[in-house]
Amino acid sequence: MLELLGLGTYPAALYRTVLAHPGASVEDLVEYLHWPIERVRSALDECVRLSLIRPTWEAPGSLRPVHPDIGLQALLLRQEAEILERQKQLAEARIDVARLVDEYSGQQRDLRHSEIERLDGIEEIRDRIEELTHSCKSALMAFHPGGGQSASSRAAGRPLSEVLGDRGVVMHTVYLDSIYNDPESVDYARWLVRSGNHVRTAASLPCRLIIFDREYAIVPVDPDASASGAMVFHSAGILASLCELFDHVWEKAVPLTGGKRVRQPVDEEELTSQETAVLRLLGEGFTDEVVARKLGVSVRTGRRITADLMGRLGAKSRFQAGMRAVESGWLGEEQDAGQDREQNEEPGPELREPSV
Repeated sequence: MLELLGLGTYPAALYRTVLAHPGASVEDLVEYLHWPIERVRSALDECVRLSLIRPTWEAPGSLRPVHPDIGLQALLLRQEAEILERQKQLAEARIDVARLVDEYSGQQRDLRHSEIERLDGIEEIRDRIEELTHSCKSALMAFHPGGGQSASSRAAGRPLSEVLGDRGVVMHTVYLDSIYNDPESVDYARWLVRSGNHVRTAASLPCRLIIFDREYAIVPVDPDASASGAMVFHSAGILASLCELFDHVWEKAVPLTGGKRVRQPVDEEELTSQETAVLRLLGEGFTDEVVARKLGVSVRTGRRITADLMGRLGAKSRFQAGMRAVESGWLGEEQDAGQDREQNEEPGPELREPSV
């Protein structure tokens, strides 16, 4: 217990030995303790510094212990004084912490009650997603562009999905068709379905989007760098528009299948959903890089699809390809209706406000 008073193991043992052998010399202590003389001298110096041992004036070279009631009581009082000072410091720190918590809570309350909240960096985004996930009560809807999901995204998504499932919250998730190029992402999507959620795929997606209970929505500030920052919307008007966008994409998306989603055309006059998306994106003036990102494929793959379409249309430019696609009915109402009929062949859960 002497160690609690600030006395090291060796000085404590030496003090006990001197208590048992008053008048012992340094050589005697080496013999009693079976220590090297350097250790004895070091421990002795510590005991002298703490006023536990003093030399004997009557017998030079001999050592006498200070009575424990005096020496140890002094150490005990010193330790108690240090503890009291530490308690004072902790009490002051507790006041500072309470003040900081109150200030931060006030800031967060102001943010939570605002209609728009700014999140900077991936850590703030993940923390806010986790908060909203844990408070989600009925439905979570999400667009996941980018093709195959990274291992870190899948690892982070599983526990949150399980939390939602335990509360009976159903997820409606739309991935890109290109997810089928990544078996691990497909396995994860099938796990979501087996857990009672709904997954569909689409040729392209407008942006990354997560909607919680149709009350909160998270959208990246920059679609090309979604980890850099995001906006949280709580405005009824903005939420209504974002929910309508999700419902529109959801209705045209196709339920996750056991095989490859992208339908192969039966003849040259028919387009796959991916090819239709490419024509629409090119017609809107997007670059090859943006088209590839929206499809979740490599730029090389996107360019190959574009070149194939231009060849089938006999077009020498993208503008000409767009014109001929419209003239051929590839981008007209008839093509859209045909695709809708194809998608309706696999019925999926309807998504209506407010419950799913």
